[in-house]
Amino acid sequence: MKRLTPSVTHADSLQGLPDILAPGLSVVFCGINPGLRAASTGRHFAGRGNRFWRTLHLAGFTPAQIDPQDDRTILQYGCGLTTVVSRPTARADELSQGEFKAAAIEFERKIEGYAPHCVAFLGKMALSAMSGTRDIDWGPQPALFGGARVWVLPNPSGLNRTFSLDALVTAYRELRLALAPAEAGLGEIPRQ
Repeated sequence: MKRLTPSVTHADSLQGLPDILAPGLSVVFCGINPGLRAASTGRHFAGRGNRFWRTLHLAGFTPAQIDPQDDRTILQYGCGLTTVVSRPTARADELSQGEFKAAAIEFERKIEGYAPHCVAFLGKMALSAMSGTRDIDWGPQPALFGGARVWVLPNPSGLNRTFSLDALVTAYRELRLALAPAEAGLGEIPRQ
């Protein structure tokens, strides 16, 4: 008698990405979940079409563009990286609302524990699912998350063609400029 074994796809065998975090960072950039290429390489934003590293550099967060294999160097610039959901997928819309809800408490504790000044969600999807709020604006948010200020930025995924590279850079630069006074001890990130 032939035994049937469940089919395991490449995506099912991939692990999530390790967080790149340290206490008291200026900003933690929060992806929705790892893409398949990022998960297979173990490096954040490693997908060929992902514009995160270029956008970050052009917006002034880093003096040079970081290569995904050097993703840990982002800590030198007061920035960290994490994802809300650890399960890798080809597209973020493959995640269920339940996965976001299940991740919400642990994710908020993580932010509380590392106490960054700001958490920047890359796209509206994760924050919307965790907060149960559909109408989320781009930019600074009125409520804190895990004790940190919240900012919502466009997702730099190559699949997100709603935003050009210039539009991404403009949005990310607004956050960098808002963080500058807080980093210098001159004030808070402005609220809308």
